Amino acid sequence: MSTPDPAPHHARHFDSPQQEAFLNLWRTYDRLRQIEDQLFTRHNLTAQQYNALRLLRAARPAKTPTLYVASRLVSRAPDITRLLDKLHERGLIDRERPAGNRRVVNIGITQAGVELLDKMAADVLACAQNQFGHMESAEVRMLIDLLRKARRPHEPPGGEWT
Repeated sequence: MSTPDPAPHHARHFDSPQQEAFLNLWRTYDRLRQIEDQLFTRHNLTAQQYNALRLLRAARPAKTPTLYVASRLVSRAPDITRLLDKLHERGLIDRERPAGNRRVVNIGITQAGVELLDKMAADVLACAQNQFGHMESAEVRMLIDLLRKARRPHEPPGGEWT
């Protein structure tokens, strides 16, 4: 005798297709994040710290205001100062306060930060392949376009993230 599926497809009830889409997105994020977490844990980083390092490498050799980095992160960081403190303690970023405006803190990536990103590059590509390699390129492109469309009305003015 076969065991019945504990949650057959027809038994899943959602209040709306929008709710179903959101819950599917959330579940998908959770599964894909687990793969990413394994990668970043090996390098003693969080996904947000990695994201901040990539932003700073792109701005190199210039230093960037802390609030600009916070605004460009993939996900909001409620305590950007603590996130950056941990990177600074490891010698991956440096900070400076301009003499003319002591409230602003500019940050830049150090050589050690660049070397860490370089060391991680192949693993980061392998992680993305693990997450999405089973999909056709056209499907991945369609997914990207749909996610941008879903997010667009909820982005701050001028804050479209790409």
